[in-house]
Amino acid sequence: LKAPLGVLSILGNHDWWADGFAQRAGAGPTVAGKALEKVGIPVLENDVVRLEKDGHGVWIAGLADQLALLPTRDRPGFTGLDDLDGTLAKVSDASPIILLAHEPDIFPKVPWRVSLTLSGHTHGGQIRLFGYSPVVPSRFGNRYAYGHVVENDRNLIVSGGLGFSILPVRFGMRPEILSIDLG
Repeated sequence: LKAPLGVLSILGNHDWWADGFAQRAGAGPTVAGKALEKVGIPVLENDVVRLEKDGHGVWIAGLADQLALLPTRDRPGFTGLDDLDGTLAKVSDASPIILLAHEPDIFPKVPWRVSLTLSGHTHGGQIRLFGYSPVVPSRFGNRYAYGHVVENDRNLIVSGGLGFSILPVRFGMRPEILSIDLG
């Protein structure tokens, strides 16, 4: 991957769930994260990077995964490693912020200061009929399943992504890679 201002990444739940060592340790680095870093793609986990183009700055804030650790006897329920407040506290000027958060369920907590939140995770519901998905891996159901969502003058874009989860089925929800032009 190549981009004029660089390529950045965040990890998703399956990057964590597939890594037995990280699961046992309750922390990274993950195999997926190390592979990305090895080819020169930084992984943002509760961190920010300031980019600049033509004298204008923009912050890219990347959250650690909200469902990173699977339940165990010692950890009932899924455990997230995300720290939204701590991540945004690293922003040191008034330039716009783009938040990368794998799961869109964080969106109600995202402050107005963030210009755009980019997420995935839901795969658009994988099965989508007339703009509705019967099953969405989100506590908000279809509210953040797919597409451009505007709430209280805040913007979220949820990509349908490439893969699938649990069942290897997609119907009415084609795989996608988004290209978003900012102006």
